[in-house]
Amino acid sequence: MKILIALTYYRPHVSGLTIYVERLARALARRGHTVTVLTSQYEKALPREEVIDGVNVVRVPVAARISKGVLMPTIGIVAHRLVKQHDVISLHLPQLDASGIALRGRWFNKPVLLTYHSDLLLPPGLVNRTANFVVDLSNHLAAKLADGLCAYTEDFANHSRLLKHYLPKTTVITPPVELPEPSIDAISEWRTQHVPEGKSPVIGIAVRLAAEKGVEYLLAALPKILERYPNAVVLHAGPVDQVIGEDAYRAKLQPMLDKYSDQYRFLGTLNPAQMALFFSNLDLHVLPSINNTETFGLVQVEAAICGTPSVASALPGVRMPTKMTGMGRTAEPSNADDLATQMLEVLDNRAKYMRPEQPIRDMFSPDTTAQRYEALLTDMLAEKAK
Repeated sequence: MKILIALTYYRPHVSGLTIYVERLARALARRGHTVTVLTSQYEKALPREEVIDGVNVVRVPVAARISKGVLMPTIGIVAHRLVKQHDVISLHLPQLDASGIALRGRWFNKPVLLTYHSDLLLPPGLVNRTANFVVDLSNHLAAKLADGLCAYTEDFANHSRLLKHYLPKTTVITPPVELPEPSIDAISEWRTQHVPEGKSPVIGIAVRLAAEKGVEYLLAALPKILERYPNAVVLHAGPVDQVIGEDAYRAKLQPMLDKYSDQYRFLGTLNPAQMALFFSNLDLHVLPSINNTETFGLVQVEAAICGTPSVASALPGVRMPTKMTGMGRTAEPSNADDLATQMLEVLDNRAKYMRPEQPIRDMFSPDTTAQRYEALLTDMLAEKAK
């Protein structure tokens, strides 16, 4: 099949959505499909077209930004050409341009599968409220035009402000997760480089420094943790500087970050091999997200694969990985006291939350996800041919 995948941001941008789509696109390409990703040229230095890991990437110039969103006046022209050239369309939302691409799928009688990754919740302000409304409207139109929808979990689908209206045509497909297996020597060497001598336990967080990730609640939980474990350290993996739309949030956190500068360390953006070393050196991974912009938390599965349990917010979808893997607990969102309580429970009884690695790898294999997409898209093609 010739598969067109459309989303707002693709690599080298780092987010759960881009990582999901990157893994899916590569897995579909490995299975013999021709895969094209249509996305934004969010930085002018990025090439308009290139091939990454067997996936064709087409980027459309950005004319303006609204918060985390982009305006691409020429995307309609590019999408019209690409939809016509491909057999099926895989849309990944939230995305302002999704409805226009879905409409072109209808025009050319091409199956459209919409994967809904999260609700969009922009910061307060008139412009952002307007943008949020417009994107939600586009998402609903795209969902009505789509032949099928995809969700990570039934739990999130039932609670999502979009998906709950389209449950009869929504399919649940487990998200793709993969990490290389590091050697024992590499794990030890990484620890020597990044974990200060005498610091234990090692707590990790792997997120962009963004408001919806709830980093302030982890910082607020630290006094309780340090009371029990005075030598604890937090390692933060992920983009920190120049995160799109998050300058005010960084400024808000800075006093707390300064206060805990000896216990809270930034590692920056890590590649997959480095992420495997990061997770393998943790005693506990934490995901304190605060709203439905987080719908699953792939990092919880990555941590589990590396033998590290998680404490995550008990949000729809986000509360599922620890149930599916058995590795960890959930805490009430935006509640630093409960977060600290659950973290201490896992740190005090870590062996209780350990599980074998291979069944978890198998459950979330990118090839398994790609097979499910392939079967769904093939059925849609057959239905269109009737």
